[in-house]
Amino acid sequence: MNAQTERIHEKLSRNQALATPRSRILGQIIFCEGCCCGREARGFKPVPRNWIEYQWKNEKLNKSVQLSISGCLGPCDLANVCCIISPQRIQWLGGLQEQWQYDLLVSWAKASRDASVLLGLPDKLNRHRFERFAVSESRSNSFL
Repeated sequence: MNAQTERIHEKLSRNQALATPRSRILGQIIFCEGCCCGREARGFKPVPRNWIEYQWKNEKLNKSVQLSISGCLGPCDLANVCCIISPQRIQWLGGLQEQWQYDLLVSWAKASRDASVLLGLPDKLNRHRFERFAVSESRSNSFL
């Protein structure tokens, strides 16, 4: 067992809450690069993964908005999707095909970092928003 595993095991055995120094993170953005997203053979423009990763590293954005590039996130019919996770909600965007859309997301992450709060997404991305899951009128008996 490494030191990190030992610390986690010790906290769990003492019924202590797990904590991370990354608790100052405002949110997380996850870009899909799974079975459909970014697949040119299927007619989708590639996700500019290297450019995104460079921007996040160069701007030190991971300390405020965590970046993940994942395998399939699920809504394959919309392709080139990402989700933004905050303490309040998860927002989904689909059909991201143009560089300006990724530019907006990087600018949003920078502005959120500078404001020390996760800001609302740019209005220009509104047409790319979608609800990932069925929304019920009453959430009193729901999972969350």
